[in-house]
Amino acid sequence: MDSEALRKYSALHPKPAGLTLQYGTAGFRTKAEQLDHIVFRMGLLAILRSKAVTATIGIMVTASHNPEEDNGVKLVDPLGEMLHPSWEEYATQLANAEEQELQKVITEICQKAAVNLHKDASVFIGRDTRPSSKKLSQSVIDGIQVLGGQYHDYGLVTTPQLHYMVCCQNTQGQYGKATLEGYYEKLSKAFMELIKQSHCSGESQRHLKIDCANGIGALKLSEMKAYFPQEVLIHIYNDGTKEKLNHLCGADFVKVHQKPPGGLDMKPNERCCSFDGDADRIVYYYKDTAGHFHLIDGDKIATLISIFLKELLAKVKQNFKMAVVQTAYANGNSTRYLQETLKVPVHCVKTGVKHLHHKAQEFDVGVYFEANGHGTVLFSKAAETKIRQLVKEEKDDEKREAAKMLENMIDLINQTVGDAVSDMLVIEAILALKGLTVQQWDALYTDLPNRLLKVQVADRRVIDTTDAERRALTPPGLQEKIDALVKKYKLSRAFVRPSGTEDVVRIYAEADTQENADALAHEVSLAVFHLAGGKGAPPQP
Repeated sequence: MDSEALRKYSALHPKPAGLTLQYGTAGFRTKAEQLDHIVFRMGLLAILRSKAVTATIGIMVTASHNPEEDNGVKLVDPLGEMLHPSWEEYATQLANAEEQELQKVITEICQKAAVNLHKDASVFIGRDTRPSSKKLSQSVIDGIQVLGGQYHDYGLVTTPQLHYMVCCQNTQGQYGKATLEGYYEKLSKAFMELIKQSHCSGESQRHLKIDCANGIGALKLSEMKAYFPQEVLIHIYNDGTKEKLNHLCGADFVKVHQKPPGGLDMKPNERCCSFDGDADRIVYYYKDTAGHFHLIDGDKIATLISIFLKELLAKVKQNFKMAVVQTAYANGNSTRYLQETLKVPVHCVKTGVKHLHHKAQEFDVGVYFEANGHGTVLFSKAAETKIRQLVKEEKDDEKREAAKMLENMIDLINQTVGDAVSDMLVIEAILALKGLTVQQWDALYTDLPNRLLKVQVADRRVIDTTDAERRALTPPGLQEKIDALVKKYKLSRAFVRPSGTEDVVRIYAEADTQENADALAHEVSLAVFHLAGGKGAPPQP
């Protein structure tokens, strides 16, 4: 390690006094002007991680659905997964080290993680369209060069595209070609193969309006358009040419406000969807003839995909284990529908993509989505090998056709991470193959009315939960109080959990009517305020 170079470059990316940040599920996120030293140091960390695992590591500069002034950075592990939890701690230590301690912290990480500094290292870099992203990714490169690593800068890409590239590179091309063309070709080919098998014509069925949150999704979707034949009619809105990133648009805005984005004119019964700022989340929606807005969130996306996959799996007659993974935020009626009507096992895990991804890996076919629209499907190596073998060798026509569809689904789905572009193509293919309208999809089940609230507390750590965050262990008496409140309402449930980022407690309640869901959420928020050290005035209904 060249201490002189480290000192020199570190001085060019000084750490603001008194600033401490935590590496979380989304990496680091804050105001863009506070990030320069962080991204420089994540360039250093990516090299250490690459040397530790002898593989290419990814670095993405993005703050996803946050406002345009913010930015962030996160690392991508060798198979396109999120950074290993033990390294999240190293990231936090390195980011918060004072300048004179930098070399010491790097040496400590090398010892703890058995990093051989003489090994080769390589990093893939990507960034979103924020005004601050280009300069920040240059700072990443400074960090990489100090420790003498190779890098490839992909420039403007969606977050899932970078995850994909890293996975392709480290599987020696088995997962695909580590280029944008490779990504577009693999997905468009699988999509075209799938819809070739659809009997649904009807021009209106193929129109889709897409709100790209004025972000990277618009650029990449425009590039991908060239790979589709004429009959795929996608119309891009909020393409970033006029308005600010994520401002009054995007998947997060639509989900939180339960209303259509600005910049997109909706006619009754038109199928529309929204990506978030870095294109790793998607939600669908439409307006009915009476002008009512209907949101189709991650729960309903998971349900549609599960119906389709379950039918195909039944046809290939293999003993594959399939399951859906949700969090406590999944609507109770989605869970009921999956378990009781579809007869698919459902597992509930703690909030956070890494928990869902990890659980989904336990099955031959694991479908996971958060209600916010982030999700994907994972296929076990054994299931994938068997399906590809059936396509080649199966004599029975029906079995072989079903296996062929499954094979195309495997190629169309980005298994590394939630991917709005890939998920959109999966949904569009399923709707076409099943001849479903957006209204018929929405009518599979009706969401239970629900309400999300938050209560400010002095210290969020007073709340400790169990049972995938569905029950509170501390403070004493809180869970008993929630149980008593829930008993007052029909079809109701409620849970509380500490925020991962700020001193607030998040509350979720659902019940048979909106009025009851609101009342239950309010009563639970009062219980939290009184028993868990609420700050300021008590919550008002």
